Amino acid sequence: MAALGSKENTVWFCKSCGNESSKWLGKCPACGEWNTMVEHKQDKSSRQVYVSKSSNKAINLNEISSSSENRISLHNSELDRLLGGGLVLGSLVLIGGEPGIGKSTLSLQIPLHCKGLRTLYVSGEESARQVKMRADRLVGDAKDCYIYSETLIENILEQANEIKPQLMIVDSVQTIYSRNIDSSAGSVTQIKETTAMLLHYAKSTGVPIILIGHITKDGYIAGPKILEHIVDVVLQFEGDNKGAYRLLRSIKNRFGTTAELAVYEMTSQGLVEVDNPSQMLMPISESNLSGTAISVMMEGLRPFLFEVQALVSTAAYGTAQRSATGFDVRRLNMILAVLEKRAGFKLNAKDVFLNMAGGLKINDPACDLAVAVAVLSSNFDYVISSDICFAAELGLSGELRTVNHIDRRILEARRLGFKTIYISKASKFDSKIAEGINIKTAKDIADLVRSLFRA
Repeated sequence: MAALGSKENTVWFCKSCGNESSKWLGKCPACGEWNTMVEHKQDKSSRQVYVSKSSNKAINLNEISSSSENRISLHNSELDRLLGGGLVLGSLVLIGGEPGIGKSTLSLQIPLHCKGLRTLYVSGEESARQVKMRADRLVGDAKDCYIYSETLIENILEQANEIKPQLMIVDSVQTIYSRNIDSSAGSVTQIKETTAMLLHYAKSTGVPIILIGHITKDGYIAGPKILEHIVDVVLQFEGDNKGAYRLLRSIKNRFGTTAELAVYEMTSQGLVEVDNPSQMLMPISESNLSGTAISVMMEGLRPFLFEVQALVSTAAYGTAQRSATGFDVRRLNMILAVLEKRAGFKLNAKDVFLNMAGGLKINDPACDLAVAVAVLSSNFDYVISSDICFAAELGLSGELRTVNHIDRRILEARRLGFKTIYISKASKFDSKIAEGINIKTAKDIADLVRSLFRA
């Protein structure tokens, strides 16, 4: 309830970017999204301005120590690598993903596997008994893990001050609310304010906090976009939650690189690290089938080999369909146009379906060549040998363009027993790594077709 004589001020927030406006707008002027403005009432009298002398002073950049941040090892090599070497003290980490993909499982495994790390696990969606049942299925030591089933942020912070944890986990941030804000849990204002309170607690005490977040049907983390700006690290689960494998991708990391990917397998004992992801992404069937090609992509400094699957068939209803799972359909249309214009293959009356193995979402340009080869393989019903892989970008003129870290890609292909790799003729690589693998180069798509699809 507002204080006597106070005035309420109605403001509008954009759910996408957090932009504030004094009136409703159909289109957010900051991010350009439509119908994302939500109403919030603020008490003007509650706003106070404090002016005080600060003890902080400006420091010359050369006087600031560049020593590394203090980190906590989570005894999970994949997650530690993804975080840049461990969990930084006082950091705020947001983990998002679809329901049932393993967010809560991974967050509960952390305290169970870290002996001596006092952890406060705040569950806003499950009771303490439900969390206990899940913990019993996981292997680990629960001696230093405290479960607290609560959604009121004031009670959570009070409990944290009593227990004095070394790590706090909140599952999920959309269920937490403050009694001082007149809106329901999960609203833009609640998520914004409660996250800011948790951030203040983390920075003032040095306790790292892991937040679990829901995602929308579009695949974005639910809540205002400003939530991703507040936190230090954003990790997102990918993959089919009905399958065995999960991919954890770094979207934002203030303490490390964002070009990393961690791979897990969901088992009866929780999420298990996958040391060699290429094995899970390789073809399951040993029989040679048309419409498949092996691509070598990079995630950060880590090479992956995975299978690209394509199906080309005659359009049944006149209008050709273009469908891609895990690959940008616009880029697929561009590759098909290049094949038709520069190589003379008529695919405008064919349905083309593309699938990336393992539930991967591919954005590496080096996968262009494998996509083109898989499409042609299915179109001609021509089998590509399973010991051949590809790594090159396809240009609009049909030329094969070089890609980064070509030496690492070749070494990974050789390590996994591939006999031939096709790359761009413009690629520069160390001749010493050519031992044990046949490196074939092509200047354009027509040159590659003559070499690969020869009779």
